Amino acid sequence: MLIGIPKEVKKGEYRVGIVPAGVKTLVDAGHRVVVEKKAGEGSGISDDDYIRAGAEVREAKKDIWDEAEMIMKVKEPLPPEYDLMHEDQIIFTFFHLAPERTLTQALLERRVIAVAYETIELEDGTLPLLTPMSEIAGRMAVHVGAYFLQKEHDGRGVLLGGVPGVEPTNVVILGGGVVGTNAAKIALGMGADATVLDINLNRLRYLDDIFFGRIKTLMSNIQNVEEAVAKADLLIGGILIPGARTPHVVTRTMVSSMQRGSVIVDVSVDQGGCIETTRPTSHDDPTYEVDGVIHYCVANMPGAVARTSTFALTNTTFPYCLKMVNMGYREAMRGDTALMRGLNTYDGKVTYKPVAEALNLDYVQVEF
Repeated sequence: MLIGIPKEVKKGEYRVGIVPAGVKTLVDAGHRVVVEKKAGEGSGISDDDYIRAGAEVREAKKDIWDEAEMIMKVKEPLPPEYDLMHEDQIIFTFFHLAPERTLTQALLERRVIAVAYETIELEDGTLPLLTPMSEIAGRMAVHVGAYFLQKEHDGRGVLLGGVPGVEPTNVVILGGGVVGTNAAKIALGMGADATVLDINLNRLRYLDDIFFGRIKTLMSNIQNVEEAVAKADLLIGGILIPGARTPHVVTRTMVSSMQRGSVIVDVSVDQGGCIETTRPTSHDDPTYEVDGVIHYCVANMPGAVARTSTFALTNTTFPYCLKMVNMGYREAMRGDTALMRGLNTYDGKVTYKPVAEALNLDYVQVEF
């Protein structure tokens, strides 16, 4: 099979879909890998690194898309790439289709086989390809929040951990999953006063255990969310419903109750955001204000630490890639229910139910 690795076109996106070790494994297995020139540059991987691993390096993006049976990338195709996609081409990447009607329609019209990193789900409910990026985003959320809380960035002018005699910053984390757990870990490490809200009481028990009672845990209901948000210096949104649009847990009214110069970091922006005032931003223009509250809603946060993110991501994506190219995607999905859940569009149909429901489109169950 010919696997194409294009350079990402999303603003501020420096990750790449494969590392040289993956190229070597594919080439040794008898496949061809074609990488766009400078695709790995942002992650510290040179064209020569890829060539030494056995890849072909091409300058023309269109040639790669035209020839590749499978495209492996990091972020969803953007409008300039829509016309490059073609029928029966496998695209293996993050899609986050629930809030993306235009992209979904483009995939359906071109009859693309869209396999989404974020919906590959194991039997225990874990999301192995989303997990490493959620770990990174959760950790980054606290660093980013601390930065924008500084007065020179119009923040409240507070230090996350305070100092002896001065109380620490109040960090409120919505969601106790991978993002929330990693955010809590960094917040505690920096000395903040951290509170995690979740609808799953067993998850809250787990967090209480692993953090030895050092974080506050609250059941997520309207009253608790209202009260916690009003007190937050830093509010982190880490809610995820796999493949579906994220519900707005925090309303505009709640945002208005926050102190001027407080900061919101909505990590769930990829799926629409869990805060009503959320809208996607980019690394080169990451923030905006609503009622004096600073919003940081960059949709590809891990792209800022591209080398770490690329290697962490490809550690988990590559085994699935190898399985599909060696066995064929039908056979691979037939034997792997987690991979089958990653199939979002096929033969012009939506094949992942939460996406169909979010976009009010017909859902078709596919069996190979």
